[in-house]
Amino acid sequence: MIDLDRRHFIRAAVAASAVAGLSACGQEQTRAGSTPLKTSNSVADLIVPAMETVRVGLIGVGERGVGFVRHFCNIEGAVIRAICDIDSDVLSRAERVVAEHDQPSVELITGDDYAYRRLIDRDDVDIVIIATPWRWHVPMAVETMQNNKHAFVEVPAATTVEDAWLLVDTSEHMQMNCMMMENVNYGREELMVLNMVRQGLFGGLLHAEAGYVHALRWQMKDIDRSTGSWRTAWHTKRLGNLYPTHGLGPVAHYMNINRGDRFDYMNSMSSPALGRQEYAQEQFPPEHLRNQAKYINGDMSTSLIKTKKGRTIMVQHDTTTPRPYTRHNLIQGTNGVFAGFPNRIALENGGLRMPAEEGAETFHDWDYDMKQWFAKYDHPLYKKIGKESEKQGGHGGMDFTMCWRMIYCLRNGVALDQNVYDAASWSVIAPLSAESVADRGNSRDIPDFTRGKWETTPSLGIEDYPDSEEASG
Repeated sequence: MIDLDRRHFIRAAVAASAVAGLSACGQEQTRAGSTPLKTSNSVADLIVPAMETVRVGLIGVGERGVGFVRHFCNIEGAVIRAICDIDSDVLSRAERVVAEHDQPSVELITGDDYAYRRLIDRDDVDIVIIATPWRWHVPMAVETMQNNKHAFVEVPAATTVEDAWLLVDTSEHMQMNCMMMENVNYGREELMVLNMVRQGLFGGLLHAEAGYVHALRWQMKDIDRSTGSWRTAWHTKRLGNLYPTHGLGPVAHYMNINRGDRFDYMNSMSSPALGRQEYAQEQFPPEHLRNQAKYINGDMSTSLIKTKKGRTIMVQHDTTTPRPYTRHNLIQGTNGVFAGFPNRIALENGGLRMPAEEGAETFHDWDYDMKQWFAKYDHPLYKKIGKESEKQGGHGGMDFTMCWRMIYCLRNGVALDQNVYDAASWSVIAPLSAESVADRGNSRDIPDFTRGKWETTPSLGIEDYPDSEEASG
């Protein structure tokens, strides 16, 4: 643990960053070339000493955090030591979840906005789960690492370029993990596609499409609590893609971003911002605060990313219009394509479908029958704990799979699947898209958060899991 004086110094610096962040959700002009600390202590594939038991602290147990409480209660080798939230109601709910699972009692921490510091000061906590509003992600993650604890933070990890660098600098300086908990990377379909890509099924990779199209206007009715009470304000203060990582994370893994390739630059444009104003007029009286607000974030945001190897990635965001949910999840290669929502695949040679007549082109028709593909290409992680994950739940089981994998890596001395460079590069698309939209779609360079290490960092592999390893307690 760092000494008390240094703690106070760090906290003063981070508090200043947090205060700046309160006004930073506007159309701030961040600099992609912001000067980071000079360090060569890369944390790509950081391996920390194996832990027999992973002692967990959680900050924020409202909409997302209570699910993490339930999952860690069901994972062997994980034990919750402390839970913090400023809302006593959700804190009591989390306590009941722990009790229902016959877990040891935990310390409940509440108070003002900085009560979380009592949790990260504890000597009996190894990792801290941060599931709070976005503006708190960086201050809490930085202080966690500065207190020699590993930070696991909800998406997006950072909302400005400077804060993304702050996470990287702190992780490297302290040699502590900072993982953004991008749960979609642990969905069954996404894991299967990763397996397919690694086995060369699609040939050389060319293009990907990612998105977060999710009709969430109803969250505007959250006024005093719940997600919409704070997320709605972002639509009044920032342009571009507010929430890029759910679709982007998986395709970044397919393309080995930060592990042989990296994001180079991007261009962004947005549609008019009409839907939320119309919804406010329909749902609220004229004098209501939702009708007094001016919504500037375009209903549909579209960004195009170019990688160093010349590949392209389209990323979209729309949480306003009435439209079926999609993350796109498309990966195109020289031999074929997979696309999600609905899942479908087309290959030049027909793949697992009945052999076509000699010379026939089979890629003109989609194959929607996923059973045969899952049977052949299910990822080893899903084969190991997929059924347990579906039983435990959390977005179809992906949340439990992610938590299980985090604990597995820490207990077995294995590098995490996502590192701080992923957290920074996936999250930074948001502020850079805002800059590009404000500048007529002109390109913005994407920082190399790895400081050149992307060229030598090995790709994320397909891991095998011993049959003797138990998925849950």
